[in-house]
Amino acid sequence: MRDVRLLTEAFDPSALVGAFTTANPGLGGVCTFVGEVRSDTDVEALELSHYAPLTLPSMGELADNAFARFDLMGLLMIHRVGQMHPGDPIVCVSAAARHRRAAIDAVDFCMDHLKAAAWFWKREKRDGEWNWIEPRSDDYADLARWA
Repeated sequence: MRDVRLLTEAFDPSALVGAFTTANPGLGGVCTFVGEVRSDTDVEALELSHYAPLTLPSMGELADNAFARFDLMGLLMIHRVGQMHPGDPIVCVSAAARHRRAAIDAVDFCMDHLKAAAWFWKREKRDGEWNWIEPRSDDYADLARWA
């Protein structure tokens, strides 16, 4: 099962992962990462914009690369765009495999690419002002592990 989506509305990660797990009978393990808008800082809002003709096809290519690289039964990759608030889910990546390492590595691989080489522009609102967010050097170092 391969489910790659770009959403403009809020989503429930637990419902998505539950359905994904059920759709992959015989799996040995599922690894899931859910990223949320941080709520322990002074962030008031987060906004992600994207270039529609490129974003979803590129996410699909990333999923294809994960399937080619790891022994997966299924991959779920959901990413939100638009304006979000602290505690809102931004991204959910879940991998199903017969063995845990493939699932764990696939999620890590996808998240490193989404974080540092993605097709999104991010900005956050603090103290009433919007500021653009760039990937950190750690994000690029994480991505480089997969070269």
